[in-house]
Amino acid sequence: MMASSPAFLADSRRFLFFTGKGGVGKTSLACASAVALARVGKSVLLVSTDPASNVAQVFGQVVGHEITPITGVAGLAAIEIDPQAAAAAYREKIIGPVRGLLPDAEIAAITEQLSGSCTTEVASFNEFTDLLADDSLTGAYDHIVFDTAPTGHTIRLLQLPGAWTSFLDAGQGDASCLGPMAGLDKARRTYAAALARLADPALTRLVLVARAQHSALTEAARTAGELSRVGISRQHLVLNALLPDPGPTGDPLAVAIHQREAACLADLPTALNLLPRTLIHMRPAAILGVGALKDLLTETAPRACASPVLPPMPRSLPGMDTLVDELVAADHGLILCMGKGGVGKSTIAAAIAVALAECGKQVHLSTTDPAARLDDVLAGTADAHLEVSRIDPQAATTAYREKVLATKGAALDDAGRARLREDLLSPCTEEVAVFREFSHLVSQARRQFVVIDTAPTGHTLLLLDATGSYHRDIVRNLGATKGVATPLMRLQDPALTKVVLVTLPEATPVQEASDLQDDLARAGITPWGWVVNQSLAATSTTDPLLAARAGAEAPHLDRVRELAARLAVVPLLASPPTGVTGLHSVIPQPV
Repeated sequence: MMASSPAFLADSRRFLFFTGKGGVGKTSLACASAVALARVGKSVLLVSTDPASNVAQVFGQVVGHEITPITGVAGLAAIEIDPQAAAAAYREKIIGPVRGLLPDAEIAAITEQLSGSCTTEVASFNEFTDLLADDSLTGAYDHIVFDTAPTGHTIRLLQLPGAWTSFLDAGQGDASCLGPMAGLDKARRTYAAALARLADPALTRLVLVARAQHSALTEAARTAGELSRVGISRQHLVLNALLPDPGPTGDPLAVAIHQREAACLADLPTALNLLPRTLIHMRPAAILGVGALKDLLTETAPRACASPVLPPMPRSLPGMDTLVDELVAADHGLILCMGKGGVGKSTIAAAIAVALAECGKQVHLSTTDPAARLDDVLAGTADAHLEVSRIDPQAATTAYREKVLATKGAALDDAGRARLREDLLSPCTEEVAVFREFSHLVSQARRQFVVIDTAPTGHTLLLLDATGSYHRDIVRNLGATKGVATPLMRLQDPALTKVVLVTLPEATPVQEASDLQDDLARAGITPWGWVVNQSLAATSTTDPLLAARAGAEAPHLDRVRELAARLAVVPLLASPPTGVTGLHSVIPQPV
């Protein structure tokens, strides 16, 4: 039963945080909640730290880096914190004083250490710490609603010691994300106060937003557990954009989606099943304007209210078979499927691997996904040409920490080793550790196809190049004419490596993939192609609600066309794409 008055707004706390993966509807729900609180006479400040923030678009007015009253909603003001601008200012604060004093190579290394997602998260948190902890700035507001909350990753960073130990100086240490911590210039008691407020259930409620999809719910459960471990226990689950029951004579795709969502609701992961939850129905169009925001949190209108006029579909959409036809022309190569969590990387990687194996190519399919989604996707698929493996991030990280302690830590005193040990708890340590395992797979791509689900980001590659010295030392010692090829050089070789970015046909996932493409460009890597997954525009649905949503994908597909050298679009499927039959629905077989 849909709630007409969402439970997460009942007895609302002063701080309300909305978090979840890109494209689940955090911004719409945050804006709607802020409007709902203001309409009952509360004074509300809406704060967005979303890198693809569209708060201004939602309200139809300019909202920038200054607190701005929202027209037509008494008592509501908003501010958008630009994460990239915050990160740039943060970097300059650290690098500016030493520019001209240190060699260019040192400046470049420091800049790259401060160019990853860790820096962006910490810089954004640095920006809104005042809004969270300083009552002299926000005391006039009854409620502060945050669109995109700090993740457990960010909070663990801020709980680290903050000492920039000497073992990292001049590239002597190993890569971690402690770089961002070097510039934390606020008193640590200020951060402690902010984190204490986040963890105080009397002050803060965190709203975890997800879709009723297996992969999205697995991701949400992981986030819920991570936040609980850092003390944020007052959580509420919102399952957004649920498809209303189309009835037994409804469009087959709509019936299948409704049944699949119902099955997900009946089998929620334990971490989510324990949370209070609210269900929100899908709307036929983007949530724009105060009127739409008012309606979002009320009982869903009857399906008959959805427009029966089907919008024109986008122009011809290429399928995955076009990409595979080009890949199969070679007899070896490295294929990296990259993208944010929940976009279907495992499915796309498995479909490509199975298609190549069925063409008689020798294929090694591997994953670094901690959820081991490949097992579910392959569902026992067997092929003599297909080898499947998994890099265990936890085991790789443990081995990496032990090695660093045994080598870099050997020359440190007890206090230094203690700091090093805690520094190695940094979340980015896992990314670096996994790369060590990943690099062993890269060399196999010279003899066969290697398809990897989840690959290192451009930031990780450059951080390793800057501080690990492996790439530079080999090139310097052996010389460029010796024919040596390091892992980074192989990843930069378009004849060997094909990076495939996977996204969804929605604003935030496309923006996140665009940011990832820019990140890879810094490492000299250009994505070979893009895959837009779970597209309604690529289906033949006649359901009015789904057809309206399909039409809304057009601007996002056009944006991907501008960014992508090659594009494939995978339709939203009626049946889960698992096993050989399911994967064949992702990549159509030749007739």
